[in-house]
Amino acid sequence: MVFAPSPQLTVTIEELDGIPELHLHAGGQGVWQARMVVSLGVPAVLCAALGGETGDLLKHLIPNEGIELVTQEAHSRNGGYVHDRRDDRRDPVVEAPGEPLSRHELDGLYEKALVEGLRSTTVTLSGPSSGQPVPADMYRRLATDLRANGCLLVVDLSGELLSAAVEGKPQFIKVSHEELLEDGLAESEEPAALVAGMRELSRRADDASVVVSRAADPALALLEGELFEVEAPPLHPMDSRGAGDSMTAAVAAALTEGASQLDAVRLGAAAGALNVTRRGLATGGGDSVRAVAERVELRRMRSEESG
Repeated sequence: MVFAPSPQLTVTIEELDGIPELHLHAGGQGVWQARMVVSLGVPAVLCAALGGETGDLLKHLIPNEGIELVTQEAHSRNGGYVHDRRDDRRDPVVEAPGEPLSRHELDGLYEKALVEGLRSTTVTLSGPSSGQPVPADMYRRLATDLRANGCLLVVDLSGELLSAAVEGKPQFIKVSHEELLEDGLAESEEPAALVAGMRELSRRADDASVVVSRAADPALALLEGELFEVEAPPLHPMDSRGAGDSMTAAVAAALTEGASQLDAVRLGAAAGALNVTRRGLATGGGDSVRAVAERVELRRMRSEESG
C-alpha cells in the first residue's frame, strides 16, 4: 500500500508536427511510486483523499494505470499543475496547491490507510504533493500502528513529516542528500557528513536501513549496519524528476517479493537510473529495470571513507 494523502492532477502541453497537445495524468510522489510498483509486476493500492473537480478526474486517471484506488471523499480540492514541454524542457505554467482536509476527513483517511496497510505486506509512506493537507502527527500514528502490527514500513519523507514517521520506527528510510542538509542532519555534502546523518536517522528508528540519493553521484546505503556506495550505470538523462520516487518504489516492490535489502537497493538504483532516460515520471518497464539492475554495483565503504 502507498499512502498518498493528496495526489495532483498534472497537465502537460506538448507539440506534435506543430500542433499543440494536452496530456492529463495523475501525479504526485505517491502516484509516481505506485506507478513504478505496478510496472514491476507487483500489485499496488493507493490510499488518498480526493475532492473537487481535480479529485473527480483523479478518480478515473489513477485506476486506469492499474493501481487499486482506496479513496477518502473530501470537500477540499486536490492540487494540480500545468507544465509546457514544447521546447523539450519542463517549463511550469501554473500550480494550484491542494487544500487542507477537515477533521472528519482526516479521521476517515487515517482509518482507510490503517486498514489497507494491515492488509498489505509493505507500506510506503509518501508526502503530500503541495502544502500539507494532513498533520505530521498522522504520520507518527500511522507508522507506529502499522509497525506494531507487523507491517514492513518504507518511508520517503522530509522535514517534520520524516521526523514524525521516524518515531514509528520504520524499517527502511529513503531521503536525498538535499533533504539531509535542509533537515540539519548533515553539515555538508561530503560523504562523511552524510553518513553521520544516516547513522542518526537509523538510530532514531531503532537501526533502520537508510538510503541517501545524491543526484548524479552514487547513492549511499546503510543496510543492516553496513555502509555501501551504490553506483548505477551511466545513462543519458532526459528528465531527472521522479528518479528518487522510482528508487523508493522499486525497493518497496522488491521487499514485498521477499528480496534481500541488497537486492532491493540494487533494483531501486536501476529504477531511478532508468527513470531519467524517459520523459514520463516514475515510468519504466519491469524487464528493463531488472536488466539495468544487473549492472548496478554495491561497493562496501571503508571506515576512512565514511568518517
